[in-house]
Order: sequence, then structure tokens, then C-alpha cells
Amino acid sequence: MQRTTIGLDDDILRRLKRRAAAEGRTLQAVVNDLLRSALRPPRREPFTLALRGWEASLRPGVDLLDRDRLFDLMDGR
Repeated sequence: MQRTTIGLDDDILRRLKRRAAAEGRTLQAVVNDLLRSALRPPRREPFTLALRGWEASLRPGVDLLDRDRLFDLMDGR
């Protein structure tokens, strides 16, 4: 474990000491746990995509495998 010195606002230090005393823990343990919690990556909700379907049918005479004929139909020919 490494040691370092940081400056804390008086009110923050008082709150940390109160919390440590209330939990029966050391100030170091409380600060470490709070820092770990703050630095943990946020939990992401799983992404869901709602797809809507529709009924579809081909016009008579439309062959999806005939590219040229499809282009003609789309061009209005």
C-alpha cells in the first residue's frame, strides 16, 4: 500500500471521521471504499431494440432475383 498526502476540506474530513467511528472502521478503510466506489465504471443497462414488423407481399410478377426487372419496376417502367 502506498502513502500519499491530500488536502481535505474540514467539513469532508469531519464527515469521514464520523462515518468511520459509526461503522467501527478506520478512516483509511472508509476513504478507500468510497474512492473505489466512485472510480468503479458505471453499470450500463442492457440495450434492447424494439423492432416492429409488418405484413408484406410481392406484387404479381415481381422476381427478387431479377435485378434489372426490379429497377425497371422501381423506375415505373
